[in-house]
Amino acid sequence: MGDLPKGEFSAVTLHNNMLEQVVGSGASELLLHSYRRSFNGFAAKLTNEEAEKLADMEGVVSVFQSQKKELHTARSWDFVGFFEHSRRTVLESDIIVAVLDTGIWPESESFDDKEFGPPPKKWKGSCQKSSNFTCNNKIIGARYYRAKGDYPLEDLQSPRDSVGHGSHTASIAAGAVVSNASLYGFCAGTIRGGVPSARIAVYKICWYDGCYDEDILAAFDDAIADGVDIISLSVGGFFASEYFSDSIAIGAFHSMKNGILTSNSAGNDGPYYASVVNISPWSLSVGASVTDLEFSHAILYYRSHLFLLDRISTFRLGTSINTFDLKGKFYPLIWGADAPKYSSSESRVCLPGSLNETLVKGKIVLCDYLDFMEGPLQAGVVGALIRDDGFKDFAYTFMLPALVLGLTDGRDILHYINTTKKAEAAILRSTEEKDELAPYVASFSSRGPNILSLDILKPDITAPGVDILAAWSEATTVTGVINDKRIVPYNIISGTSMSCPHATAVAAYVKSFHPTWSPSAIKSALLTTAWPMSPKTNTDLEFAYGSGLINPSSAIDPGLVYDAGEIDYIKFLCGQGYSSKQLRLVTGDNKTGCTKATNGSALDLNYPTFALVVSLSGDDTYFSRDFHRTVTNVGSPVSTYNAIVNAPKELDIKVKPNVLSFKSIGEKKSFVVTVAVKVGLPTVSGTSVWDDGVHKVRSPVVAF
Repeated sequence: MGDLPKGEFSAVTLHNNMLEQVVGSGASELLLHSYRRSFNGFAAKLTNEEAEKLADMEGVVSVFQSQKKELHTARSWDFVGFFEHSRRTVLESDIIVAVLDTGIWPESESFDDKEFGPPPKKWKGSCQKSSNFTCNNKIIGARYYRAKGDYPLEDLQSPRDSVGHGSHTASIAAGAVVSNASLYGFCAGTIRGGVPSARIAVYKICWYDGCYDEDILAAFDDAIADGVDIISLSVGGFFASEYFSDSIAIGAFHSMKNGILTSNSAGNDGPYYASVVNISPWSLSVGASVTDLEFSHAILYYRSHLFLLDRISTFRLGTSINTFDLKGKFYPLIWGADAPKYSSSESRVCLPGSLNETLVKGKIVLCDYLDFMEGPLQAGVVGALIRDDGFKDFAYTFMLPALVLGLTDGRDILHYINTTKKAEAAILRSTEEKDELAPYVASFSSRGPNILSLDILKPDITAPGVDILAAWSEATTVTGVINDKRIVPYNIISGTSMSCPHATAVAAYVKSFHPTWSPSAIKSALLTTAWPMSPKTNTDLEFAYGSGLINPSSAIDPGLVYDAGEIDYIKFLCGQGYSSKQLRLVTGDNKTGCTKATNGSALDLNYPTFALVVSLSGDDTYFSRDFHRTVTNVGSPVSTYNAIVNAPKELDIKVKPNVLSFKSIGEKKSFVVTVAVKVGLPTVSGTSVWDDGVHKVRSPVVAF
């Protein structure tokens, strides 16, 4: 996906001519999409042999197979210290947030355009015509993409959201202020996006069956040309890919070239190491953390008739957002394996059609598999208990009264069923409580290290992503399952999909105060001002939370920023082994190339964080490396910063020079950070801080 050729050209003609050299006649029927507004490339139907032939042609950067990507699915802003009355600027209304997702539900109060003026003059986008969708002065643009043309039956062929995910992420980032919002009374109160005065541009790239690379690239192509300020993309692959084989990394690179920061979700494959998927250094990768609101375990009561005693035991056992109220009534309790329709191996996990309706109807069933409980609902059960060995730091929503038990509690319940003639239980509605340990990173949030570039710390930062209330599509249900009868305007879900738009909003907030700042400067402001997180509740350290928890109020005044531009990333890519030919085609500059002068180390990319990969060799006791960095003064014109290092004894951090004096805004100063660590230790980390008495420009230092 290279830069656009200079001068006038016909992308479709150029791309058809290239295809004809590979497939002969009929090339136009194979061409799915031409990217021609912001970068040069196309998507086409090819065999493996044809793809290999195309890859060998002059002028081709890379050819990769389209992959399906997945969605990384109200007091969160207050929790991070970003209140409704926080300092704002009138330029916030000129900020355009591009949301690449499942579309949007325009009738939601979160997207009401009351008191909004016309779109900013810089806006060059459009509202794609659709019989069931109109834009307004809040949603100023909307497009949808499906290059293959085979629209899923469950979906709406328009920018309208029929999944819910896109409406949710858009309202977290830039939703208007809405009072009295809740999910059946849960999280009740006023909700808002981080930049409620900003505009939203919608690019529907995801459908019921996923998000495809050719559509992702088409949306990037349009969003860049449309004049958006920030791109938010809560989508990712199943694993990290090479930079020029990853549609998101390619799109984000061209966004960066055009002064647009791309905010990405880190992925939901935690707590496993090296599971973070969106890892390009020119984009922002966001992990998910909890707020101090948690849903207490839906309370389970059961009555024991052993020894003719009528004894009630009360347990806080499982986790769920149980919106149903059974009024404390007791119902018979049965294990799914004891009620098979055909096979107990199927009924124990309560698969649809596996339960004997006669045996389970009107009862609470114990299941050994976690899903939406469609099977028990079909069989006519009153409620369900689910035995699961997964993490319990976020809540599930089910189609009927249900809660998730740990294996130990589930075993105890099964023992009770097997030893009691009339086992009974009552499931009560969930309650909200305060999580005293917050903030900490959610178990599902993908972890580092960055397997493609170990010297670049990923994820970059964390933001609230657990049990977030936000707008929802009324074309779907609470769980997204058809048999669920609950249609709601607001829903509570969890994922790095929710943390990503939180960070997007903070980036947009910073942009509203500093409209000329580069994407890397905005990113630096977020990272160096983040709230530190406790290693006691985050044992994976920076591999879980990056620089820490977003701190919007401080991000607008970071003091110093680590700036980087296209040439810096070119040097980085040269050092990663990419060829001059590849880079010239991507940049569109024939002078770009990899030489001794441009072959840069990832260690020296002007990044706000420091990651040291310890290489074991010989009998060395310590392993050390130098990191070269440059900071730009954006704080007080005349200021002096002192280097303050905080590290355990096993990690030695030296900064030279350790004092930086500035005389003007925009002045740059360079320094070297030398990191040495004792060989053979597990991951160890510290911090390096530039402090002028007002600003604390904090960078994590990680050795592993």
